[in-house]
Amino acid sequence: MNEFNFKSYLINAAAISEEQATELYDKLQKKKYEKGTILLNKGAICSNSFFVEKGLLRSYRLGDDGKEHIIQFAPENWFIVDRSSVYFNDPSDSFIEAVEDTEVVLLKENFFATANKISPVFGQFNDKLLHNHIRQMQKRINLLLGATAERRYLSFIEMYPDLLLRVPQWMIASYLGITPESLSRVRKDIAKRNFKPSK
Repeated sequence: MNEFNFKSYLINAAAISEEQATELYDKLQKKKYEKGTILLNKGAICSNSFFVEKGLLRSYRLGDDGKEHIIQFAPENWFIVDRSSVYFNDPSDSFIEAVEDTEVVLLKENFFATANKISPVFGQFNDKLLHNHIRQMQKRINLLLGATAERRYLSFIEMYPDLLLRVPQWMIASYLGITPESLSRVRKDIAKRNFKPSK
């Protein structure tokens, strides 16, 4: 079984029984998207949460000057969604795009209600997941408002340890809210401090 199969995620992360997980998983829609495919356009209504089984997605917004501002990356075993759109039916302010060829599970709003009925444990898990998402977004806002470029970069590595070789530098810089040139300087400074010349 794929390590990032959503059924495995339900069993291991949400502590749902294999029988319950199978009942939930078999009813879900799975889709594959080629690299560069837009899964959600600005102005559209987001009708799904996406769970990434394989590949990488990103969400981003466009500033008034047309510049991209990356909000989130979603590698394997991550969820990504425009919450204000999917839960309140607002037109989306953001895009969701496949950074790599990607396989996802589509989770419609009624999935969570169904999962709660099948397993009360899932409801507790989903609440914890939501609060953790809010915590991470608050942390990200605090970093963007007051942290140095280096601290933002180190936080990125902690959050996404396997993405440094999977995404271009300009995307990392966009996520951090700095220029690619600033990111290059930060990486060089860190490398210099950690360089130990051979004796």
